[in-house]
Amino acid sequence: QVRLVESGGGSVQPGGTLKLSCEVSGSLGRGSCLGWFRQAPGKSREGVATIYASGAYTHYDDSVKGRFTISQDEPQDSVRNTVYLQMNSLEPEDTAKYYCAAARGCYGFTGFTFFGPGAQVTVSS
Repeated sequence: QVRLVESGGGSVQPGGTLKLSCEVSGSLGRGSCLGWFRQAPGKSREGVATIYASGAYTHYDDSVKGRFTISQDEPQDSVRNTVYLQMNSLEPEDTAKYYCAAARGCYGFTGFTFFGPGAQVTVSS
């Protein structure tokens, strides 16, 4: 059983920063991925960032490249881990509910089958 719980959401002005955290428990095995997705009102859920296994490889949606950074505390074959999303230069278009996600294997933003309950991020002046 894989469990994910997000924290760190909130409200911020445009240009501000927030850092999301996600506590991950349960074994994912080698070749696994952790990631962040988001869903804005009236829109489909979309991938934001992923980090692969040892943390050596990361992948970002074009809309957040250079502004967001994904990182993790431990290799993903650990039973417990924490994955982070550092969000800088936030824009109103970043307003959404952000979901931590896990996959036993992934390609880009596909393959993710475990999701947390989500954390709201609101960017507004």
